[in-house]
Amino acid sequence: VLDLYDHPPANGRVVCVDEFGPLNLQPRAGRAWRLAGKPARLRATYRRTEGVRHMIAALDLSTGKIHYRIRDRKRWREFLAFLKTLRLRWPGQRLYLVADNFSPHKHPNVVAWCAANNVELVFLPTNASWLNWIEPEFTGVRHFALNGTDHHSHNQQDAAIGAYIRCRHQRS
Repeated sequence: VLDLYDHPPANGRVVCVDEFGPLNLQPRAGRAWRLAGKPARLRATYRRTEGVRHMIAALDLSTGKIHYRIRDRKRWREFLAFLKTLRLRWPGQRLYLVADNFSPHKHPNVVAWCAANNVELVFLPTNASWLNWIEPEFTGVRHFALNGTDHHSHNQQDAAIGAYIRCRHQRS
């Protein structure tokens, strides 16, 4: 994996892929601008009546751009659908997808589709998810889009994540 990072193949594109979540609608503590003596108050209780969601994301190492989808589940079906969007984004290039050993990444249908569509899955060693370069990007999402928030719907939360990623792309 490190050799792939240091020497990306000329005939392809290296993309780091992983899931982030669960994204639930609970109030999150964090830093925020407030007038002196008027701290932000968080609800003491909350209900997960709208369930949780998950973000599947990919970091293109050649451009530094993040591509993502937010879904209700994180099964192999959602992962494969996301890989198909990546394939459409870069037609004609071989994709080298760096991923952890999460079972949906290794599902036989995912592996078969990758073999048939010029996509190579590069799995990280067990307990080495920190080698996936998308992990620090998730820290940025958590810090800038989720901390100090009290979203009342998944649409609000999705919009905050999207706004952060668009801002990140403009600055990179």
